[in-house]
Amino acid sequence: MSDFLLQDLQNMGAKKVCLMTDRNLAQLPPVQTVLNSLVRNNISFQVYDGVRVEPTDGSFMDAIEFAKKGAFDAYVAVGGGSTMDTCKAANLYASSPHSEFLDYVNAPIGKGKPVTVPLKPLIAVPTTSGTGSETTGVAIFDYEHLKVKTGIASRAIKPTLGLVDPLHTLHMPCQVVANSGFDVLCHALESYTAIPYNMRSPCPSNPIQRPAYQGSNPISDIWAVHALRIVAKYLKRAVRNPEDLEARSSMHLASAFAGIGFGNAGVHLCHGMSYPISGLVKTYKAKEYNPHGLSVVLTSPAVFTFTAQMFPERHLETAEILGADIRTASTQDAGLVLADTLRQFLFDLNVDDGLSALGYSKDDIPSLVKGTLPQERVTKLAPRAQSEEDLSALFEASMKLY
Repeated sequence: MSDFLLQDLQNMGAKKVCLMTDRNLAQLPPVQTVLNSLVRNNISFQVYDGVRVEPTDGSFMDAIEFAKKGAFDAYVAVGGGSTMDTCKAANLYASSPHSEFLDYVNAPIGKGKPVTVPLKPLIAVPTTSGTGSETTGVAIFDYEHLKVKTGIASRAIKPTLGLVDPLHTLHMPCQVVANSGFDVLCHALESYTAIPYNMRSPCPSNPIQRPAYQGSNPISDIWAVHALRIVAKYLKRAVRNPEDLEARSSMHLASAFAGIGFGNAGVHLCHGMSYPISGLVKTYKAKEYNPHGLSVVLTSPAVFTFTAQMFPERHLETAEILGADIRTASTQDAGLVLADTLRQFLFDLNVDDGLSALGYSKDDIPSLVKGTLPQERVTKLAPRAQSEEDLSALFEASMKLY
């Protein structure tokens, strides 16, 4: 990997490189390999290892300040989604130094301005198999003032290049493999069941005004379905056997495939509802890392029961890919069949029994609904519109899974 990285940086004419990572990963082989290669080849660089896992507006701004001062002409992000997203934001605001932070943040929290400035090359090297952030034009963070997750979404901030090296996945603990795999699962399911691109509104006349997320479409569908087939075949193997290079390689690719799918189609309710779940959690501590994938997947049985009435054939098709026998299932059963299939999948991987296992109760539902409402960027992509009462019912149904 390091040889390719060096050649790519040299081909880009990079003279001063910003290497972004987090403090834990800075001590591990993926980053050490890159550092050794940069030193050996006399490429000028600076390391920023202050990436926060689950970034905030504050941690983004700290990285942005570093990038502005460094005057870099190329960026390398080595890490999970948090590192890649932080690096995208740093590149954007260093390239647009007079912009206010909220200028590019998604509406209704920010102004959601289109990105018109040229950015520097960014090479993303994912070390987890979940976010697919090396393929997307999205950077997610916690906006601490409002206690909600939001982000920046623009095709302009997509990495120039992603180096997907399966050897980087061998250091991942099993619980990280599981939780990141659930992120891939939901990326694929949500993008495949999102409202179709030709039903989404508004439809801006100028392409630069188009949102990064277009709704389900024939090209994203191919990536989503393929990613789902890989998850069905390899996720359990990748979790159960850390030495299974075939399974871990396949999940690393599935993450990128699903990223290409949802990076164009978008996600919807599982992700929209996950943001307040992970933002408001009080007592739960993930077994081995911050549980974004877990917060996404726990609502999936309820969500797809709710959305199935709009496109039941797609819900049945995905249930079959995940192992369900749908020969006698009717379209009216689609939501329940997919929900039961997901529950069995999660049960087999010892997933916590719903939101109650994360410390939530019915008393928290109003706060969870309130945290979901600003996530219009994704919730409007759900194939079925949802009221506050609908969201309350979905959270309630997700308190217990089994």
